[in-house]
Amino acid sequence: MSNSQIAAALTELADLLELLGENAFRVRAYRNAARTIDSLPDEVTLLLEQSPDALLELEGIGKDLAQKISSLATTGQLGQLEDVRSQVPPGVVQMLKIPGLGPKKVATLWKELQVNTLDDLQAAATAGRVAELKGFGKKTEQSILEGISLAAEAGRRVLISVAREAAEKIAQSLRNVAGVERVEIAGSARRWKETCGDLDLLAIAADSTAAMDELSQHPLVSQVVARGETKQHVRLKSGIDLDLRVVPPESFGAAWQYFTGSKEHNVVMRRLAQEKGLKLNEYGLFRGEEMVAGTDEESIYKTLGLPWIPPEMRENRGEFQLQGRIDLIQPGDLQGDLHMHTTATDGAGSIEEMIEGARATGLKYIAITDHSKRVAMANGLDSVRLREHWRKIDLIRQKTKGIEVLCGIECDILEDATLDLPDEVLAEADWVIAVLHYGLRQPAEMIEKRLLAAIQNPHVDCIGHPSGRLIGSRAPAEINYHTFLKAAQDYGVMLEINANPARLDLNDIQSARAKELRIPIVINSDSHHIHGFQVLEYGVHQARRAGLTKADVANTLDFASFRQLIRRNR
Repeated sequence: MSNSQIAAALTELADLLELLGENAFRVRAYRNAARTIDSLPDEVTLLLEQSPDALLELEGIGKDLAQKISSLATTGQLGQLEDVRSQVPPGVVQMLKIPGLGPKKVATLWKELQVNTLDDLQAAATAGRVAELKGFGKKTEQSILEGISLAAEAGRRVLISVAREAAEKIAQSLRNVAGVERVEIAGSARRWKETCGDLDLLAIAADSTAAMDELSQHPLVSQVVARGETKQHVRLKSGIDLDLRVVPPESFGAAWQYFTGSKEHNVVMRRLAQEKGLKLNEYGLFRGEEMVAGTDEESIYKTLGLPWIPPEMRENRGEFQLQGRIDLIQPGDLQGDLHMHTTATDGAGSIEEMIEGARATGLKYIAITDHSKRVAMANGLDSVRLREHWRKIDLIRQKTKGIEVLCGIECDILEDATLDLPDEVLAEADWVIAVLHYGLRQPAEMIEKRLLAAIQNPHVDCIGHPSGRLIGSRAPAEINYHTFLKAAQDYGVMLEINANPARLDLNDIQSARAKELRIPIVINSDSHHIHGFQVLEYGVHQARRAGLTKADVANTLDFASFRQLIRRNR
């Protein structure tokens, strides 16, 4: 198992134990261990190869936990997890995905109302039985009803980070098989959609048997659902399905284009082919019986009179109207990262460590933006502590070479439409990113008032993760994007694409609208540890889905130009 899979298993174990009313300290230990494992720079399997006792050197990992983590890493199994899974109905576990419902509330619903599925819960809430429970009430009942659809969707799809990690690992294993010439990811994972419902791999192989045998035995695969001569359907341990198709070299481009999708994009492609007297399918582009293109994607698009369209844009959202070569932003174009946290609040890295982590990633400048005081659970900073924090940053950056460092703050936009810190303090910052963390379910009118208050503040440079959503687990705030984007344009405030795969906020559609209004976008990691900068890749691909070029993203500028942009906007 990978580190992320181990962390997910430990988190699931903690959730299940809490549902069963187990000791709170034990539950907390598993959650802390999950965070520790998820933030490790090296895979647990590598650490164990170097030393059997390596896990005992990690903070909060004792002998018992180390044995369980080792079992997960090496076998993918944990007897205790299997045991507790058998004690909790799957539908009850799915209730945890309802925004605002933690294990304690779910346990109450399960045990007191005898609800075992989302359908049971919906019926109970519709009948008003949930509101009668102590600690719930009408407002919570309504929130549950609104969140059930999110929970149902979350059970069918996985985040792009989970999908890509699994697809890339399996693809790499297949590439190492003798006789396999090429393996590529297709489907929504290739288009870098925020979530994926299944995975698709295409391969060229002299003999499909060896490739399919390798897939059936892969550690991530739980069962082979179906197998033919050129296609295999498997289910992964994560619950997501994967299809492997072995195709002939002469048809690979056509198959890759076809199975990448989207369906909407492919409908237009087939219509354009028909208008030219051609037929397009997964085997090639044909004029009668003659194949005129299909070995590679580029030849198909060229024959149809189109530039090659990057996979991220294949959603039939304007890509066919573009003229000439489409040069989208690339991961290597980013020079800065303007959103990250240190141990001053809820980060795992010190100021020095975050600077070094950013520099090691190749970044040329950063802004350190710890939380303001409203986020008490993250040890948010008040004015006194923030100024002291900035003094420490200033002393360190004076000695730092090879990377520029800005003193910043992630300042909450409070529920009453004021900012969490006074103007005289914000005026001292090099960079202010304003965010919504609380009150996301307020009416749209109040959300608009809060966002406009931040945009109109002369010290705010950027609005971070504007909707506040967590994909599949927390619904976005209700935003009037027309008003919001127009205000950002009028006041010269930048907008963030938060690259955390659970956020990807702004979404691709609103990012495209921001581009039309020429609102500068910044792609930030929101990193909480020294290896968190790797997620910037997901933010870049979100920007590519929106059609953004290097010129549309402010932190592709060099440091001097970026500083000038801040000053001009202020």
